[in-house]
Amino acid sequence: MDRRKFLTTSLGAAAACTCSGRSALAESPGLPRPVAVDVDPSKTLGAIPENFIGLGYEISSVAQAGLLSPRNAAYIQFVKNLGARGVIRIGGNTSDYSSYSASGPAVSSPKATVVDDASLRDLGGFLRATGWELIWGLNLGGGTVENGLDEAASVIAAAGDNLLALEIGNEPDLFAGGVAHRPRGYSYADYLKEYRAFKSSLRAKFPKVPLAGPDAANHTDWVGQFATDEGKDIKLLTHHYYAEGPPTNPASTIENLLETDPKLGRILDQCTAAAGNSGVPFRICETNSCFGGGKPGVSDTLASALWGLDFLFTLAWAGSAGVNIETGVNQLGFVSSYSPIFDDLQGHYTARPIYYAMLAFGQASRGVKVGVKCDTNGLSVKVYATKEPSGRVCITLISKETRTDAAVTVKMSTHAKRATVLHLGGPSLDSKTGVTLGGAEVDADGRWKRPAPESAQIRHGSCDVLLAAASAAVVIVEK
Repeated sequence: MDRRKFLTTSLGAAAACTCSGRSALAESPGLPRPVAVDVDPSKTLGAIPENFIGLGYEISSVAQAGLLSPRNAAYIQFVKNLGARGVIRIGGNTSDYSSYSASGPAVSSPKATVVDDASLRDLGGFLRATGWELIWGLNLGGGTVENGLDEAASVIAAAGDNLLALEIGNEPDLFAGGVAHRPRGYSYADYLKEYRAFKSSLRAKFPKVPLAGPDAANHTDWVGQFATDEGKDIKLLTHHYYAEGPPTNPASTIENLLETDPKLGRILDQCTAAAGNSGVPFRICETNSCFGGGKPGVSDTLASALWGLDFLFTLAWAGSAGVNIETGVNQLGFVSSYSPIFDDLQGHYTARPIYYAMLAFGQASRGVKVGVKCDTNGLSVKVYATKEPSGRVCITLISKETRTDAAVTVKMSTHAKRATVLHLGGPSLDSKTGVTLGGAEVDADGRWKRPAPESAQIRHGSCDVLLAAASAAVVIVEK
């Protein structure tokens, strides 16, 4: 299927702006093409949760000494930049090979991770230092209920009020497949029986502990079934998503990453229906550009930032309660190329391109979603708008064009007095370095030294913004 054509009839057309579909005039690629955006702040479409943004880690990262620790000032700053509230999700494939030992020692290993009380206390301190919440995955694949209950007790004590939910098992819909925790034929009914047995023991010890699930990878129908069966006793419905993969797949390219994925539309439709029927919100709690650790030259480029920013807003417009972008050491034991916060395993951290997408989203997603109409004039441009409680409106413009700039005119239906612009861009679509937001990089200590904002002139309630090809911009309009 041509996923770019799919854009006009599915997810992209319904997400944030109504595109006219008008054919583009024959213009030189060197000349900006006009794009018209009409924002209606009075048309509100629901709030974006304050803890929407999140990071996801394999459980092996918790056993990595000094990483998720209250003493890791630089890493804390990297996280806090993304939002005053957010969610850390600990799980991944390694969680169903892990174990808990109160006195340790902690071991970080793809299939033999051990977490202990000291590492969990560090995690609790990290959560309090950042103000973020925790989703923790317990071992259903290869552990024992008894060890899981001991682990849960330590996690609950360490996280305290920062615990959002416990999950029981990671990607159980794949237990009979690639990870082979169960024999062929293992079904949803088998999983539900195991989940309920584990939950019964957990509830006997911790009657009010919040739960989430089913943490499905591919079988989205499990989410709907789980919502029906467990919706009265869970806090979140959870699902995973990767846009591309594996890295060895020739089709995992920048070009394909930037096209609209019809699979995502189907997942979100089913999750939205499950959430609506049960009254339980859903969260995409494990995700990134390319499963298997990402693909160098794709997952670590400016293209991943443009994909990531559009992806975050796509989830928000679909009604997701949030998202956890994977980062750090993966299930294969190396640091993923898709990591927003790249870790050299020596205590040094780097903001990779997708981090700037998360940073831009944090600047532009406070408050409620508002109505947008746009005529993209044939360009691959996406537009989203939000309104903060103060009345300030943020319009996010994302260009996935490779050659043609866009001359964007943003029209406001209410009087606007002042507008500033934060540009997200880099040297080229495949750039791994030199990516900035507002012309500034995030340094090794996690500090984003935002420069003086760029002003956009307002005339008769409209402002003009030049959106370069392969870039994004956040337009901030003050009343």
